[in-house]
Amino acid sequence: MPLLDHFHAPLVDSYPWQSFHTIWAVAIAGRLNATLPRRYVATVQTHLGRRVEADVAEFELPLAPEDEPRNGTGGGVAVQTWAPPAVTSVLPAVFPDDIQVKVIDQMDSMRLVAVIELISPGNKDRPEARRAFGAKCAAYLQRGVGLVAVDTVTSRRFNLHNDFVRVTGLPEQFAMPDDVWLYATAYRPARRHDINEIDFWAVPLAVGGALPLLPLALKGTRAVPFDLEATYTGAREAARL
Repeated sequence: MPLLDHFHAPLVDSYPWQSFHTIWAVAIAGRLNATLPRRYVATVQTHLGRRVEADVAEFELPLAPEDEPRNGTGGGVAVQTWAPPAVTSVLPAVFPDDIQVKVIDQMDSMRLVAVIELISPGNKDRPEARRAFGAKCAAYLQRGVGLVAVDTVTSRRFNLHNDFVRVTGLPEQFAMPDDVWLYATAYRPARRHDINEIDFWAVPLAVGGALPLLPLALKGTRAVPFDLEATYTGAREAARL
C-alpha cells in the first residue's frame, strides 16, 4: 500500500498517528515472530513524552516496613535510612520518545540483538531531542546491536541519520542530503580486520510511494530480510485505513 501522511489533515484529525504507529509496531513484531528462528522473539516498547519513567517523587517515599533494613535475620535493631549527600549539580536531560520493536535472543540470557525504531515528531522537534535520538542509536550500534530506523514524520523536516553522524563525530560525507527527511535506514555493526565498521543502507521515502525491503542485522549472526511494506500494509488493514 502507498505511504500515507499520518501527520497532517485530513488523516491526523480522524486517526491519531500515535495510535497507528503503535499498531504498526505490533504488526512488525508479529511478522518478525512469524519468520525469525524460534530462539528469537520480537517485543514492542512505546514511551511517548519527555518525562523519565521513574518519577523523582518515587525515590522520596519512605520504605515500607517489610523493606526496612535490619540487623540479623529476625527482629534486629532497625538501621537509620541512608540519605545521599547534597547534589553537586542538577543536569538538564532529554529522554527521546520510544516507539520500537526489540528482538531478543531467548537462548542467550535474553540478549538484545536488534532494534527497529519508528521515529516520532517528538524525536525531531528540537535540536536536543534530535541529538538524544542520535546518541541512543549510537549506543545500540556500539553494543553490536543491529538497527533499522523508519522516519515517516512529515511535520518535522529534519534527518535524524545526520544527527547520528554528528553525534558520533563522523565526517559529513556520511550524511544524507538535508532535503531527504522521509527515509528508512538500516545499520549493521561489524568488526573486520581489527577495525570497527557499520554497514549502512538508506532508502528515501515519499508519501504515496512504496516502502522498502531492508536488512535487519541480528547481533552475532546474519542479517534477515525485513519487509517494511508488508508490515505497513498489515497495520493499515488492522487500522482500517
